[in-house]
Amino acid sequence: MTSPVALPPVHSDLDLTARFAAQRQAFAGNPTPPAAQRRQWLKSLREALLVGQAQLIEAIDQDFDGRSADETLLAELLPSIQGLRHAERHLQRWMRPSRRRVGLAFQPASAQVHYQPLGVVGIIVPWNYPLFLAIGPLTCALAAGNRVMLKLSEATPASAQALKQLLARVYPEDLVSVVLGEVEVGQAFARLPFDHLLFTGATSVGRQVMLAAAHNLTPVTLELGGKSPAIVSASVPLDSAAERIAFGKTLNAGQTCVAPDYVLVPRERLQAFSDAYQLAVRRLYPHIADNPDYTAIINPRQLQRLQHLLDDARDQGAEVLDLYPGEPRQGRRLPPHLLLGVNDGMQVMQDEIFGPLLPLVPYDTLDQALAYINQRPRPLALYYFGYERSEQEHVLRHTHSGGVCLNDTLLHVAQDDLPFGGIGPSGMGHYHGHDGFLTFSKAKAVLAKQRLNAARLIYPPYGKALQRLVYKLFIR
Repeated sequence: MTSPVALPPVHSDLDLTARFAAQRQAFAGNPTPPAAQRRQWLKSLREALLVGQAQLIEAIDQDFDGRSADETLLAELLPSIQGLRHAERHLQRWMRPSRRRVGLAFQPASAQVHYQPLGVVGIIVPWNYPLFLAIGPLTCALAAGNRVMLKLSEATPASAQALKQLLARVYPEDLVSVVLGEVEVGQAFARLPFDHLLFTGATSVGRQVMLAAAHNLTPVTLELGGKSPAIVSASVPLDSAAERIAFGKTLNAGQTCVAPDYVLVPRERLQAFSDAYQLAVRRLYPHIADNPDYTAIINPRQLQRLQHLLDDARDQGAEVLDLYPGEPRQGRRLPPHLLLGVNDGMQVMQDEIFGPLLPLVPYDTLDQALAYINQRPRPLALYYFGYERSEQEHVLRHTHSGGVCLNDTLLHVAQDDLPFGGIGPSGMGHYHGHDGFLTFSKAKAVLAKQRLNAARLIYPPYGKALQRLVYKLFIR
């Protein structure tokens, strides 16, 4: 067996190793925390979030230079608190060993699966939802009985500092440790020999995280996003579909990993959908420039990237519609845009958009739309708008994606009893609720036998009559 190629050295915060060692030692002293202790961990975090919500909202607003307070409440605090409540409520059942069947040939015996904590878990948090995408996986890891190290994004320093202070008030550092720092700290973090590593972010960075984890054979969960399509059917009311797509695309100014990335529309309904979408967006946001309900782009680099996508599409012949023409811009609030006449050569159709730009792609038949999706990397989410049950089933059977919403967008992510995760280039593994508990647990198979040992009847020497009978009964 050949050894893995050595990774290039990076500057490392030596404190990371010490923190990891402290957590490893603490886990060794309490490798299977009881349900009551885990519930207390979750309850303490939930109460701290409720007490500290004003400071967190203010910090996230500061990082974005304009983050809707209601969006932070709805898309960060609400699902975080509900996820903690869900875990508290169901933890005892999740921890219970599950009984499994023992084959007749191996009786008498019993079989169970026991769910053990893994040990020390690493979580790398992105900037777009700096609270929810920290608290969500942290909830699952603590429910499973682990110690946790969190690397928060350098792009959201105020919210990272606020969350670090909040968690320090709730947990000792050998239970939950928050790591701050730039890219090189993140690289060193990914190389620690965690028992599991969860990363949320760009596909390109996900590859590097997986490469770093491979040197320690650390299992990874990757949530990577991608180009999530929406399909508008030939019969769905356009006002309803446009409004729900508009909400999903404009929440957090489109800086959401499961935001609709482009919309496939029947060719004969293209203009009508464009009109309906524009009206829907303007109803949600009558104006943009100084609207506290509309979130800004996180930083100048991301704003420049989105502007480049618009310029590139326009230069290649796309029709680019600013939904607020003539309205002066304020700060980094980029107004929603529609793009028509797009093609695969445009960058907006190659990379995840991660902003309030929405390309429309015409199709002639539903199978043509599905073929368009299936010819591309598998997305994190897929949205279908149409009330015909047969068409819904057809879409579900003939596409692959991390998750699906029928006649809505985004909201499947907020369901605590549904797994969340990607497929292929959009990620691997699942978390949320019970699936998160399982991700951060070792499912240990346990076969138990007592005094009676029927298996000795098939021990050597072979060729006995009873052994031949066993072969006849069970090998056929």
